[in-house]
Amino acid sequence: MLTLGREIKKGSRILVAMSGGVDSALAAVLLSRAGYECVGINMRTYHPNEEDLKSGRRFQTCCSPEDAADARAVAQQENFPYYVMDLEKEFHASVVQPFINDYLSGRTPNPCVLCNNHLKLGVLLDKANIWGCDYVATGHYARVEENTTTGRFELQRAADASKDQTYYLFGLSQTQLSRFICPLGGMTKTTVRQLAREHGLAVHDKPDSMEICFVPQNDYRAFLRKQVEASAIQPGDIVRPDGTVVGHHEGVAYYTIGQRRGIGIAHAEPLYVVDLLPEQNLVVVGEQQDTLSSGLVCSRMNWIAIPEPDGPIKCGGQIRYRSQPAEATLNPGENGQWSVTFDAPQRAVTPGQAVVLYRGDTVLGGGWIERAVR
Repeated sequence: MLTLGREIKKGSRILVAMSGGVDSALAAVLLSRAGYECVGINMRTYHPNEEDLKSGRRFQTCCSPEDAADARAVAQQENFPYYVMDLEKEFHASVVQPFINDYLSGRTPNPCVLCNNHLKLGVLLDKANIWGCDYVATGHYARVEENTTTGRFELQRAADASKDQTYYLFGLSQTQLSRFICPLGGMTKTTVRQLAREHGLAVHDKPDSMEICFVPQNDYRAFLRKQVEASAIQPGDIVRPDGTVVGHHEGVAYYTIGQRRGIGIAHAEPLYVVDLLPEQNLVVVGEQQDTLSSGLVCSRMNWIAIPEPDGPIKCGGQIRYRSQPAEATLNPGENGQWSVTFDAPQRAVTPGQAVVLYRGDTVLGGGWIERAVR
C-alpha cells in the first residue's frame, strides 16, 4: 500500500509531523514498518492561557495536550523517538499575524498555505537538517513524484479526490518537494481508517478537524475583536455598486467576497458581498450575477511542474479549496503580476485566496489573488 512517488533508500531517517490525528499516525506507522527510521515531532503552536484552562476548551490545534498525547502513544507503540517542538512564536509571526493583517486590509486569508510553506516544510525541514533526517513526511492527501524527464519534482492530486490537499501545498519549492513525503497520497480516507484499525491505532476513528486551527469555534470575528485594538475596525456604509447607501456595517474585516448571510439588509432578491473597499471603509453588495468575474490578477507565483512561462498557457484555475478547476488562460503581466482569464465567469473571486493552476492531476503552480476582473 505504501507508494512514495520515487526511490527512497531503506533505512533513510524521516522526520514525521504528527498532529495526533489518524492521517499522520498511519503515515508514521507505514514508514516505520517499511524499514525507515522515523522521528516523530508534534508542533505546539499555542500555549493555553488561564482562561482556556478554566473554560476547559477543547483545542482544534495540533498543540492540544490530548492530541500531543495521541501522537506520543503512536510513537511509543512503534518504538521510535518523539518530540514536542514549541513553535508558538514562529506560528504567530508566519500564520496568525498575516491572517489578521489580511482581514484588516479587506482580504480573505488562507492560513493553511502559509503554515505548510513556513512551518511544516520550512521550520521542520530546518529541524530535519539538524537532526540528520533525509526527508519530512506528513499525513497530507497529495502525491509528490519525481519527473525523470524534466528533472522536476511534481505535486499530483491524491487518489481520494474528496480529501485532496494539493491546493494548500502549491507554495512549496523544488527543494522542499525533493524532501517531502506523502505516504497517504495513493489511498482513500476509508482505506486509511481501515489500515489504522488493523495496525491497532487508537485514533483510527478520531474525527477530522474541519476548522481554522487557531480560531475558537471557527468564529474569526470574535477572534479579531480579541486580537486588535477596537479602533482598527470601524463601522461604515454598505453600498450598491452605483454607490447608493443601503445599510451599515460593523467593520470591513467582518465580511468576505461572496458572503450572503449576515449582511443584515432586507431586499427582494438575496444580496451578496461583491467587493470590499477598506480605504473608503465600504462594503459593496449586489445580486448574484454581480459576484461573477471573467478573470483575476495574481502575484507571487510559484512554479512546480513547469518553469516560469514566457507566454500564455491553458490550464485549470482553482480559486478555493472546495471548488473545481475552471478552464482558463494564464498570461504574464507586468511588475510580477499575472492575469487569469476564465472560459466561463467564476463566482466570488476573492483577494487573499490562492489560485492554483492544474493540468489534469498535476499542479503547474499557483499564486495569490490580488483582485477580480469583472
